[in-house]
Amino acid sequence: MTLSPPSEPVTSVGATLSDATASRLQSHGSAQLSGSLCDQEGSPRMPEVRFGVLGPVTAWRGTEMVGLGPSKCRQVLGMLLLYANRRVDREQIIECAWGATPPRSAINLVQKYVGDVRRALGLDGDSLITVGTGYLLRVAPDQLDSTQFSTDLAHARETRNGGDLVGARQTLADAMALWRGPAFSGIDTPAADTERARLDEYRIGALEDIAELDLVQGDHALAVAELSRLATEHPYRERVRELLMIALYRSGRQADALAVYQDIQRLLVEELGANPGHGLQRVHAQILRADPALAEGAAPRELESLPVCQLPADIPDFTGRTEPLNEVLDLLTGGRTAVVVGAPGTGKSTLAVRAAHRAREMFPDGQLYLDLAGTADVPRDPAMMLAELLRALGVSDAVMPDGLHERAALYRSTLAGRQMLVLLDDAAGAHQVRPLLPPSGGCAALVTSRHLLADLTSAHHVELDVLPSDDARELLAGIVGRARVNREPEQAAAIVELCGHLPLAIRIAGARLASRQAWTLQVLQDRLEDESRRLRELRVGDLDIRANFDLSVRMVPDDSARAFRLMGLLGAETLPGWVIGALIDQHDADDVLDALVDANLVRLMDTDNVGQPRYRLHDLLRTYAAKAAEEHYSLDERRAAVQRVLAAWLALAEQARDLFYPSLFEPTPGTAPRWKPDYAVVDPVAWFDVERGRLLHAIQLAVDWDLDELAWELAVAAVPYYDHRSLYQDWTRSHRVALAATRAAGNSHGEAVLLHGLGQVHIYRDEDAKALRSLKRSLEVHRETGDKRGMALALAGLATMRRVHGNYDLALGDACTALNLFVEVGHRHAEAQLRSAIGLIQLEQGNLDDARDWIDSGLRVARELRDRHRQAVILRNSSKYYQASGDTAAALRCLTRSLTIFKEIDDERCAAYAEQRIGGVYAQLDDHSRARCALERAADVFYVNGDRRNEAECWQQLGELDVRHGESEAAHRHLGMALELWQAIDQADRAAAVEKALEEISQPRVVTGTAETVLIFEREPPR
Repeated sequence: MTLSPPSEPVTSVGATLSDATASRLQSHGSAQLSGSLCDQEGSPRMPEVRFGVLGPVTAWRGTEMVGLGPSKCRQVLGMLLLYANRRVDREQIIECAWGATPPRSAINLVQKYVGDVRRALGLDGDSLITVGTGYLLRVAPDQLDSTQFSTDLAHARETRNGGDLVGARQTLADAMALWRGPAFSGIDTPAADTERARLDEYRIGALEDIAELDLVQGDHALAVAELSRLATEHPYRERVRELLMIALYRSGRQADALAVYQDIQRLLVEELGANPGHGLQRVHAQILRADPALAEGAAPRELESLPVCQLPADIPDFTGRTEPLNEVLDLLTGGRTAVVVGAPGTGKSTLAVRAAHRAREMFPDGQLYLDLAGTADVPRDPAMMLAELLRALGVSDAVMPDGLHERAALYRSTLAGRQMLVLLDDAAGAHQVRPLLPPSGGCAALVTSRHLLADLTSAHHVELDVLPSDDARELLAGIVGRARVNREPEQAAAIVELCGHLPLAIRIAGARLASRQAWTLQVLQDRLEDESRRLRELRVGDLDIRANFDLSVRMVPDDSARAFRLMGLLGAETLPGWVIGALIDQHDADDVLDALVDANLVRLMDTDNVGQPRYRLHDLLRTYAAKAAEEHYSLDERRAAVQRVLAAWLALAEQARDLFYPSLFEPTPGTAPRWKPDYAVVDPVAWFDVERGRLLHAIQLAVDWDLDELAWELAVAAVPYYDHRSLYQDWTRSHRVALAATRAAGNSHGEAVLLHGLGQVHIYRDEDAKALRSLKRSLEVHRETGDKRGMALALAGLATMRRVHGNYDLALGDACTALNLFVEVGHRHAEAQLRSAIGLIQLEQGNLDDARDWIDSGLRVARELRDRHRQAVILRNSSKYYQASGDTAAALRCLTRSLTIFKEIDDERCAAYAEQRIGGVYAQLDDHSRARCALERAADVFYVNGDRRNEAECWQQLGELDVRHGESEAAHRHLGMALELWQAIDQADRAAAVEKALEEISQPRVVTGTAETVLIFEREPPR
């Protein structure tokens, strides 16, 4: 994409530069090195930091350049700037810094580099923040050189339009001075490549514009020199060749100008199989006939008659939309039909009118305009509109044909050989547009519609979304006045957010403020924050956001309108398509959804990682839809629709749950309804990964609609996934939300099940006191309800806690009672686990023979059930027996087999437990290298999963092993990490033991040798 149209009439060389939006950076000034990014400490009084990406990634503090030190720091900063004001995932930074083979410590290193960036540049906690597993760097427009570049281009356009050619050229030269090399140099990722190409396209376009301005001002020699260089560097850019031909011709070098054409013609034909474009051919023909229009200062040709210009007035406060505007202009330049589509209120007509005015010079024979009234009750008839167009073209009623096809034929004949633009606004469908399209070969059409005109096969669609934040605020400022916005910037930002960045809503809000000068922005913000009245507030004069939405809903079939209204009840989440069927209780609802997408009432966002298309309502459309649902349907109808959607979530969650290995935590089922959508879960982990946030939202939605049974069953259905991924926060949150609802509803069974789930997650999170309280209360409530399966689950959890704390007799009693209950209710997978658990308790008590018998009996049951996960767990337990018996070879065989199974079933956390045990065995054998590898791998997994207890065990074992091998530095590091973790989880005894070990290795014995004094540390680990 060039900054000016690639082919323009020669008589208007130097036509409009492209739009660009952003604010201006300060001048860079002289730069001096001031130390390394990764070593320098921040200061609260530092000047504002500015960044450079138009070349190697650079940072300035005031006028001093900050040395970026190690290349990894530069790459981390580069990725943060590439995604400025957006979240960049940690994995993307790792890929940029290390490619496909990152070190094991990559996550920790990224955290370190990000921290170094924050400190070195003096960034506060709000400027560089952690968002999930990624980071977000907030960068103001005046902090980044690429935005200054864009601003300079926009300023050059404005200066040129004002007639100041010298000033426009100087501004472009200033813009080019910002470039220090290829953009984002050293940042090698696909996203960086895309942004680099985009910026480079604008850079080349700016160079073309400079040469063009030189040409307009008569500096032909300078233009020839620059354009010759550009033609060599970019041999396929036809605009460069056009301008070079004109510059040579005006320099008296006609033969050289013709040679340029022959060269590009040969290049295009031989290498691309294409002919030169219309602009090149036209300039070539003009040179051959010595067209006076090419002469310097020649006036444009006079038209035989005044051209038709029916365009509505241009939009004085048009804001943003640079990319779609340029896309439309490119299409019109090529004589294509452009269709601007989008949701109601996105500014389709505004963009089309601006684009048509920008393109006027490309269509000197005139511009036609029609309002097709596609959103009216009766859209306009194409035959009647053709008559209107023909009259504008000079055809009298006396010779006007009667039929549609005859009028269309005359219309095309009348336009043949002309260069005219036809703007068709608010089309109902392709059937209405098709007869109105002009012939190709000089004419172009620009159409707007709320509907995707997929059957208009010759057209190219440009889809509009809402405005970006900066553009949305700029639009509001342009309407209400910049001074008012500057006085209340936070309120202005809030108003834009409450309008959902929708241009029509922002215009209405701005108009209300403009007509009420006594209002502060806070007054309107307060009114808009009340969702029940928000739509009423967005109405002024004949502008009414609700009426605008009504027009679109009225155009879709009844089933689609019903689904749309009910969709408003589901919140702001992106949703899979099957939700529509559940809302209207119709399994085959693809056509219903397609109608909403085509009408731009529902937006297709993307396709998720399990292949489901995702859909979403704009925030204001969602508010409108929810209000419309209240008006059209009773409370019972709305509640039933929400219940069906939640019942479908539950059916799919259980389908995914059942694809995991058999869960020990599965309770006695509840009584919530199930609604089975036409969708099959194939990969349970991937499905849960995609729907993780939606499931939490679904639980809250169930609570909001007093559907407590659905709430607790949804929470519990996700437990195998939470367990698999170690998502303890989600596990806790889902259960607490549902628990409050079950208690409020007196739902004892749901309460008891949720208490058991909370007890289990408390165990995982080392919250022993909480775990005991939850499990005891779960047992009490299950006893009250007579749920033996629930009682067994609670007792099994209590047995685990008591064994960990050394209360072996109590643990054995609970475990045996739980085993008997599991046998009674037929839960054989849990039976296998409990047999093995009893064996471990016997082992702790020193009863080796009994321990072996119990563990072996558990393994037999697991094998009978073909429960591979349970087999792996019990094999891991078997290794403890063999290790206690002194048979380390057998212990390693059991652990190796266990680890293999866990890896095959993709259970990373349990695989880490096996690795930890393998490391322990190798440590016992004093095999330092193998023990270290296994324990480090396990510790990495425990760290990622938040399992501090087992991570601490790994570091402590490594530290003790380091002590035995005299590696003091490693011992200090590993034992120090263990101490920090033991203290964090309130394990005072374990912490004290580690502290003692650290004290012992910090006091060396001194041995005097013949040449030097050597420090020898204690070799035996503390016990």
